[in-house]
Amino acid sequence: MAKQDTPPRWDRTMQQRLARGEAAALGEFYDRFASLVHGLAHRVLGDERAADGITREVFTHVWEHPDAYDPRQGPLRSWVAGLTHRLAVQRLRATETAALAQGGDGTAEELERKVRSASVAARADYIVTSMPAPLRAALDLAYFQRRDYRQTAADLGVTEDEARRRLRLGLQLLSTAQDTGRAVPPSPYGGAR
Repeated sequence: MAKQDTPPRWDRTMQQRLARGEAAALGEFYDRFASLVHGLAHRVLGDERAADGITREVFTHVWEHPDAYDPRQGPLRSWVAGLTHRLAVQRLRATETAALAQGGDGTAEELERKVRSASVAARADYIVTSMPAPLRAALDLAYFQRRDYRQTAADLGVTEDEARRRLRLGLQLLSTAQDTGRAVPPSPYGGAR
């Protein structure tokens, strides 16, 4: 059995290849993580052009500083998501602060509320894309396709108890996206009972 603190082989190998300056490694890295990076940046910033800029910054940083990733801190995917989130929030704060300084509408409290809201949304997106497929499928059926747990169980071909377990676990994972630790509010699209 492998040690828990040992990062996946792909992560270690990718970091080594990037450290050696292999351009092909950067291409593979980009192919694997570009949609994650762009999606998180867009979620925080709400602007396609700004998300493109953050995506470029993230991949430039990875190329120039491959040793910044510490495998003991978790998977490469999580590190890239954290880097993206940090850069996007910095950009959002800078943009909004500049708007406030130029006499724009809003206050510092509104800015912080906007940053917190964008951060929670980005974390929730990352959690959903990272969760195991069975949990993601159950949540999709229950919350976006308006299935109750019985219909979800039938659609997935699992027992009702298993469907409830998947939905409960998926919601528990999503609740960790909240800053305040509160549970995720019920979806307006329906939900499991």
